[in-house]
Order: sequence, then structure tokens, then C-alpha cells
Amino acid sequence: MKKSELMFNVLLVPIDFLMVILAGILAYYVRFAPQLEVLRPVGFEMDYQAFLEIVFAMVPIFIGFFAFFGLYSLSSVRKFWREILRVVAGVSASFMFILFMIFFAREEFPSRFIFFAAWLLAILTISIGRVIVRFIQGYVARKYSFGFHRLVLVGNNSLMKTIQGEINRNHTLGYKVVRKLKKVDLDLLTKLHNDPGIDEIILCSSEMDKNEVQILLDFCREKNIVFKFVPDMFQSQAALFEMETLSDVTLIEVKRTSLEGWGRIIKRVVDVIFSAIALVVLSPFFLLIAFLIKLDSAGPVYARLDRIGQGKKFKLYKFRSMYRGAHQMKYNPDGTLSEEFKKINERGEGPLFKTRNDPRVTHLGKFIRKTRLDEFPQLINVLKGDMSLVGPRPHEPEEVAKYENRHRKLLTIKPGITGMSQVNGSSDLDFEREVKLDVFYIENWSLGLDIILLFKTFLIFLEGDDSAC
Repeated sequence: MKKSELMFNVLLVPIDFLMVILAGILAYYVRFAPQLEVLRPVGFEMDYQAFLEIVFAMVPIFIGFFAFFGLYSLSSVRKFWREILRVVAGVSASFMFILFMIFFAREEFPSRFIFFAAWLLAILTISIGRVIVRFIQGYVARKYSFGFHRLVLVGNNSLMKTIQGEINRNHTLGYKVVRKLKKVDLDLLTKLHNDPGIDEIILCSSEMDKNEVQILLDFCREKNIVFKFVPDMFQSQAALFEMETLSDVTLIEVKRTSLEGWGRIIKRVVDVIFSAIALVVLSPFFLLIAFLIKLDSAGPVYARLDRIGQGKKFKLYKFRSMYRGAHQMKYNPDGTLSEEFKKINERGEGPLFKTRNDPRVTHLGKFIRKTRLDEFPQLINVLKGDMSLVGPRPHEPEEVAKYENRHRKLLTIKPGITGMSQVNGSSDLDFEREVKLDVFYIENWSLGLDIILLFKTFLIFLEGDDSAC
């Protein structure tokens, strides 16, 4: 971590502090400004000084959640949209926590409008503040070559060209390639370290001789240089590991997912709380949709569908959107896809089936599937523990039977109502791409990632995008 990066990261804390205060002031102004009273008459009074004191008292909550979501992490490489999504997650979590505090304190907040406006304005102001800081940081780096990570690439393959191409295209990554080497040359590396200097070395080849790799690693340790490498197939699968010793022998356990221990407990607590609240809030909609389904076609309100989660079969609940006997229409007695449905399958190769013009869907079913309303009853599965709010898509037994061994990592954790593949247009993805997205989620789970995916799902729900989820 360079001093410039540390300086700009420290600067973000007071900037975020000021932006939260600004969001509160703007929200108050939007609600109580005399010029805007014509649009939204004010039927109550709120003292500005008292409101400002509340805002100041709440700021540490925001800073704490921002730190939790990694917004102050000392990372040399930052992606703009990933940082903005973390801002959205951090602000949303902060407001949710404040809402719980108000609820459990049995206090009444006089204006829901101010609360909602402050949420939107906080996302906007904090994002703008960070954009300004990053712009200044990038300008200083480009203008005065201040803060760039001087990088040496070692290897002789297409990966080196790919990495350099990305660095050349995206200056915000903060890298500057000072030399490319086909093999390890300690004399040249020493000269480069002295002038112009080396901050990081990336080993682009996974096929380099082990002795050369060890020499390079020792050099980096001696000169205090960051060492990174492109893993081979096994190393990439062993990205999650835990070390232990047995007598004087070092053992490495390859973990299936980061979602273990307290992570699993936290995820389950969040699932129970949010699914229970959502079921209570959405109960009037459940009654309305149930009534409309009964009017539209004969059959039960709910469809109880066989799905596989963590290697076990369970019944997934959905509002019925198809005619009776839909499953039997789709499959032959031996579990293979019928000829009629093979012809209309838009997923191509792979075990999954998807078509936009499914003849089994009812008139009302087309609407509730497009708007994702048919999936609301899956909250019952979440409350029961069959599913999670976020996770891989739950697949049918006939589909899981066609999995190859490498696909079975999807069964490591509970399936979810939404997830990585669902928010990335899963109906348009081929199966292998869907697997990669879900495996990434399994290996990189965090509570912050869950909140980001839930927020993305909410936006997709508002847009009514049936190509996603």
C-alpha cells in the first residue's frame, strides 16, 4: 500500500461523514422548504436543530457499516461500479439498522418521506463524494506519476498480453507496466527495483520451473515487493483453504465454501428474519394472487415442485402459473425431455430447459412469471430452511441427474430465491456460464455480497425484466 493510497483512503472517512450530514440536510430541505410546500403540504413540525442532532448521532452507524462492507479497505485496485454497489449496500444496511432501532425503541418517526429521501440522497451524495476523491486521486497519479503501482510481468504467454491490455485500457486500476520478462532475471530485476522501482510482480505463467518461482518469491520477500501469480486449475479450486499441523506435518484443508461457521449462522438468521417479515407484509398480495389464480384456471393455488438443494430433494412452493399436468407434459416416463419440448428449448446444450413461449403457462401465469410474483411463496421455503434468500438456482431432479462431477459444487450450499446467475440474465446464459457465476458466489460469499444481490434483484423486479432471475 502506497502512502498516497493510504492518504486517499483516510480522506474518505471525513468525506463520507460530511456527505451523510449533507444528505440529511437535503432531505429536510426537500420536505420542509416553503417553495416545495405546494407539491407536498406539511401537516406537522420538526425542529431543524433537533433533526440535525439526530443525523449527527447516526453518522457513526454509517461509518461502521461502510467499514464492514469494505469501503475503507486498503486495496490498490478498485473497480468503480463495485465501489458504488458497496455504497448502496452500506447505506441500505445502515438505514435498515436505524429502522430496527426505531421499531424496538417503540418510537415514531414523523416523516416516512424524509426517511426515504435521506436514503436516496445518501447514496447519491456519498457516491458523488467518492467519485470526486477518485477523480482527484487519478488526476494526481496521471499528472505527477504519483501513486501508480510499478508492475513487472513475468511469463511468455497470452495471459501476459491479456493482463497488459486490461491495464492499458483501464487507468483507474492504478498500474503501470515498467517491464515484461520472459523468464526470471535477478540482475535485471535488481536494476529495475533501484530505478524506476518495482511495487508488484505478477507471474503470468503457471508452467514456470519451481526453482525459478522460488527464486522470484525470495527476491520479492527480500525487497518487500508484492508477489502475485496466475493459479493453475488445482490452485484456483483450492482458493479457500485452512492450514493445520499434525505432529510436525503441515496439512491444508481445501474448503468447499467460505460460508461456514459463523457465516452460515449469520446467513440463516438473516434468512429467517427477512422471510418472516416479508411473509407478513406480503400476505395481502398472497390473498389477491390466490383469488386471481382460482378465477383464471382450475387447479390448486400453489405448485409444489420437486427441486434439489444440498443434494436432497425438497418441495419448492410457487404460485401456480401452469395448467394441471405440466410436469408430465415436459418429461417422458424415463425422465428425459419430451420431443415436443426439445424443439422449443432455448437453452441449447446442457441439462437445463428454458423457453419464452411455454404452452403450459396460463394467461395469468404469463403475467406473474414476467413480474416474478410467482416466486413469492419461496419465502416459505426460506423460513423452513430448504432455501436461502440468496444462492444458486434450485434445479429439477431430472436436470441434476445430468450434472457432470464439476457441476455438483452447486449443491454445496442451499439454493436461493435469487443469486449471481439470476441477476445476470440467467434465462439468456448457457449452463456453463451459469455454473461459473454460482461457483463464484459459493467461493466468495459475504453478507455484503448478499445485500448487493438482493438490491439488484429488487431493481430487476421493478423493471419487470423476465430475461433475468
